[in-house]
Amino acid sequence: MKKKKTNKTNAMRILENEKIPYEVKTYEVDESDLSGKHVVEETGQDPAMVFKTLVLKGEPNGYFVCVIPVLEELDLKKAAKLSGNKRCSMIHVKEIKDVTGYVRGGCSPIGMKKAYPTYIDESALGLERISVSAGVRGEQILLSPSHLLENFKVLPGALTE
Repeated sequence: MKKKKTNKTNAMRILENEKIPYEVKTYEVDESDLSGKHVVEETGQDPAMVFKTLVLKGEPNGYFVCVIPVLEELDLKKAAKLSGNKRCSMIHVKEIKDVTGYVRGGCSPIGMKKAYPTYIDESALGLERISVSAGVRGEQILLSPSHLLENFKVLPGALTE
């Protein structure tokens, strides 16, 4: 029986180039439900270890990225303060592809078009591994949060309500 070939995403290629160990978890995509809750249900992972990638625009510093637990809500005031902005807002769904190179539901904190300042919720620091989008819908990358902090200049902070 022929093994199904997995197409490497940009995030996977970057991790391999940096020799960072990771695991891929795939799940069935439901185009009508791109929520993090769906990812958790489909992958069977602990929701505390699954993180979503949010892209924001701050004033005056521009775009930045927040990585938070998938079932949590981002606190915009905390995100603005942490990123050195007076205020911030989520970018519009139509902008995601142009700004990041990724699509909604498949936005990875690794391998965006540009290296935006990236902040991860401090809840990740106590975990051995976290799960983030691999850069496409239907695939998650499991890796140590310390690799994000050390190799990708990701900064920790309190980001959720």
